[in-house]
Amino acid sequence: MNQIKVLIAFVALMSVMPVSQAQDTTQNANGVQVAFRKVPQNDLLGGISVVNVPKQMSTNYMISSLENMDGWVNGFNGNSLWGMGGYLLIIDGVPRDANNVLPTEIEQISFLKGVNAVALYGSRAAKGVVYITTKRGKAGLHKIDVRANGGIHVPKAYPAYLGSAEYMTLYNEARRNDGLPDLYPQESIYSYASGKNPYRYPNVDYYSDEYLKQYYNRYDVTAEISGGNDKARYYTNIGYQNTGSLLNFGEARQNGKSDRLNLRGNVDMNLNEYISCNVDAAAIFYTGRGVNTDYWASAANLRPYRFAPLIPLDRIEADDEASNVFVKNSNHIIDGKYLLGGTQLDQTNPFAAIYAGGNNRSISRQFQFNTGVNADLRNLLKGLSFRSTFAVDYNTSYNLAFNNNYTVYAPTWNTYSGVDLISSLTQYGQDATSGVQNVSNSWYRQTISATGQFNYVNSIRDQHHLSAVLLVNGFQQSESALYHRTSNANLGLQLGYNLRHTYYIDFSSAMIHSAKLPEGNRNAFSPTVSLGWRLSNEGFLRGISAIDHLRLTVSGGVLHTDLDIADYYLYQGIYTAQGSWFGWKDGTGVQATESRRGANPHMRFPKKEEISIGLDGAFFHQLIKIDGNFFVNKITGNIIQPNVLYPSYFTTGFPSSSFIPYVNYNDDKRVGVDFSVRFNKKVQEVSYSLGLVGTYYKTTATKRAEVFEDNYQYRQGKPLDAIWGLHSQGLFRDADDIKNSPAQTFGQVKPGDIKYKDQNGDGVIDARDEVYLGRGGWFGAPLTLGINLTAQWRNFSFFALGVGRYGSYDMKNNSWFWVDGEDKYSAVVRDRWTPETAQTAKYPRLTTFNSDNNFRSSDFWLYKTNRFDLAKVQLSYDMSPLLGRKKILKEMGVYVSGFNLLTLSAERKTMEMNVGSTPRTRLYNLGIKGLF
Repeated sequence: MNQIKVLIAFVALMSVMPVSQAQDTTQNANGVQVAFRKVPQNDLLGGISVVNVPKQMSTNYMISSLENMDGWVNGFNGNSLWGMGGYLLIIDGVPRDANNVLPTEIEQISFLKGVNAVALYGSRAAKGVVYITTKRGKAGLHKIDVRANGGIHVPKAYPAYLGSAEYMTLYNEARRNDGLPDLYPQESIYSYASGKNPYRYPNVDYYSDEYLKQYYNRYDVTAEISGGNDKARYYTNIGYQNTGSLLNFGEARQNGKSDRLNLRGNVDMNLNEYISCNVDAAAIFYTGRGVNTDYWASAANLRPYRFAPLIPLDRIEADDEASNVFVKNSNHIIDGKYLLGGTQLDQTNPFAAIYAGGNNRSISRQFQFNTGVNADLRNLLKGLSFRSTFAVDYNTSYNLAFNNNYTVYAPTWNTYSGVDLISSLTQYGQDATSGVQNVSNSWYRQTISATGQFNYVNSIRDQHHLSAVLLVNGFQQSESALYHRTSNANLGLQLGYNLRHTYYIDFSSAMIHSAKLPEGNRNAFSPTVSLGWRLSNEGFLRGISAIDHLRLTVSGGVLHTDLDIADYYLYQGIYTAQGSWFGWKDGTGVQATESRRGANPHMRFPKKEEISIGLDGAFFHQLIKIDGNFFVNKITGNIIQPNVLYPSYFTTGFPSSSFIPYVNYNDDKRVGVDFSVRFNKKVQEVSYSLGLVGTYYKTTATKRAEVFEDNYQYRQGKPLDAIWGLHSQGLFRDADDIKNSPAQTFGQVKPGDIKYKDQNGDGVIDARDEVYLGRGGWFGAPLTLGINLTAQWRNFSFFALGVGRYGSYDMKNNSWFWVDGEDKYSAVVRDRWTPETAQTAKYPRLTTFNSDNNFRSSDFWLYKTNRFDLAKVQLSYDMSPLLGRKKILKEMGVYVSGFNLLTLSAERKTMEMNVGSTPRTRLYNLGIKGLF
């Protein structure tokens, strides 16, 4: 902590110290942002990809900062860079969240994948860096860009559940399977099936048009104002978004929307010939309006017959005085015709809560401020400059709610001459509206970031090109309810040289510090190097006209990191004075002291070692462009608490005690390739650009502390995202099949239950029979392929993007698939086992008990998540030629676009269906843009 404070004080001092000379902050404005500097794209070495967002937005309107980037960038699969997991996301040099910025604010996005590309960021960048650079004003250009969009979100699919009558029929079947009598008489089932009185015999469909809209709206408008001169330049972005909700009744009609207002201002100033600075500020105001219940979770859990949401007043007997008093005194008469329904078990329910339970607002406020000072020190040394930055972010969120109490009523029905009437009402709860607004779930996070760096860039006789960076960098994040701040502090050194833009060498390194390790081991040096060779400049290739550019890059290095160290003080032994037993001496009752873990003063940083080979080129006069990388990395010394490495007497079950320390032990390995190929062609009046990108990676747990009786259960040698479970052998046919099979230890089994393979031949099915089933794709799909097409004809342009994800598996293990006990029955149970369907059943028998045998990890529930998504299609028309010469409006265009339009997969229905949460949607959008 003290090191961070010293760092911030040092940078603040350097920011205000007098300097004699400085450089323009717009220098290298056309370069690619890499770690703490910009580099001409022609000199980028391997392991770095960049996306020009304004160019994309001209034909591809985006609504989120990293939208579909896995369809543009090789090495990025949407979840990670090179399969590493959680990357560091930086916006204008400060660690921030991707939702802090919108595409209209972004100039470029840099994806830093290799160790050499990220080394200067220190420990927290060991899994890669995504760097978002926002727009800045340009001298001499005063312009106003305005963009407005309106669209509708249309749900892709809803989960299908059984109606009341079918549920009751199958529940009776489940009871018979359990040896129990039927619960629901056939007369009642008939009444529920007839639909003649949905208030007495409810059959509630939570996904019907009665409660949900067919679509909800989305609107946004953005204004960008930029310009300036040689002295000062400015960029301002003002944006507003509004998104609706599918819920279409009660308070949800007025309280289902969310609003987002964002303001950004970036200012660059040249104070004199040598000193320049920038001052940037951004604010985001988000308000989400909602109701005091989780409707979608209830839709997945509440059975359709439990209660009628509304009770009609015209069905209450006229001479039922007690019920009519309830009506007279009720605060909630819905549409002048209904009381709120419920039962003793459903006194609070989603319908009553939405009609009468009040509403809430989710408030989020984000404020970001960063500034930088640049000094051109060329009078001291040609090419030398200094830059310091300081940033403060503050994020806060909280909920405001009016929580109202309400009454629900359970009717008692009678039939008179064939007419159903309510003879009495039972009241549950009391109507009470306090008018008090409650505050809850308050949260904050503060980020302080600072850097100070000397930069050196120089060319000698236009042949020898030198670069160097010496920096100190750090940031600290404080978060509510967390005692320790998230910190990163490091020194950095970069040295670069290229000869005639042909031979390259770059050395980047960091001296890092972490308080998660014991004193003496808190610092570590992380060196990396990258070598480049532009083969196309060599004599043996220079004469080949088909080769415009070809370069080979080799990078390697070592990064020390504390990213996966779970907590602070793991190196310390822990004792507790609140042990499991007391002393026997009368009158004292001294509680025992017990050890919880041993100490390890030798704990060190886990270490990432990586080597990568990259190739990039252009051919046939820029007709074809390629870029690709092969990478191998391993992380050694991951920290675990390994029981198997120590004698058994180091731990006891009772009293619960352990002397086992955390140690550096586990090792991981990743191997993979990424590639990008782009074709650019013009045929008569049609020009098009076709891009194909891909990423494949393989992970391996190369070292694990484990002991198993059977080799097939060892995690070592298996993927890091391995799914483990039992191998199923279908469903038990009959009692003889059960008798002649190994004993299954997960509860009593009957015909129709899942039968498992005895892997070790011990005659018992238990956890020791679990095997490797497949990769879970937890770091992104093993193989990601993206394809994008842009075509232009006259004033029309067409854009399409698709992403394929292959090689991973998942389990059908949510409440829609795993149905037992008193669960709501989904449509999947229609394929259940019965004696009549024993040969064709695809689902186990139904039971009213817990089905631990059936509902556990096994290949019975496993499915491939292979899919191809048509993620985006847009048609645009440039109306600028229609505006004439003398005009205030200089450019104008309209476009229609569709998002998430199509999924091609054998398991499409499963992957498009959200259970217990807001449905997945397609977005159809109409937009207009103009330049003033």
